[in-house]
Amino acid sequence: QVQLVESGGGLVQAGGSLRLSCAASGRTFSSYGMDWFRQAPGKEREFVARINWSGGITYYADSVKGRFTISRDNAKNTLYLQMNSLKPEDTAVYYCHAWGSDYWGQGTQVTVSS
Repeated sequence: QVQLVESGGGLVQAGGSLRLSCAASGRTFSSYGMDWFRQAPGKEREFVARINWSGGITYYADSVKGRFTISRDNAKNTLYLQMNSLKPEDTAVYYCHAWGSDYWGQGTQVTVSS
């Protein structure tokens, strides 16, 4: 069992930066690959980024490549998403997810003003 709690969302101007965190409970965090997803109002939830269990392999959606960085600290049971050069179209609720499981966090709101 893994419980996930996101934090770090907020309101930022276009071009700004935010760092999201996802704190995981349970001793099995390091055995999971982890994802970030996001969902904008009226839209489907979409994939943002993925990282493997060790942090050595990462994948990004084309829309965020070069601007967002996913990372993890297994000693702290924490997943991160560094978001730079934010755009209004990045506005969404951001969720962390344990790859291949039904474990999702509750989400954190990111709002980017133009």
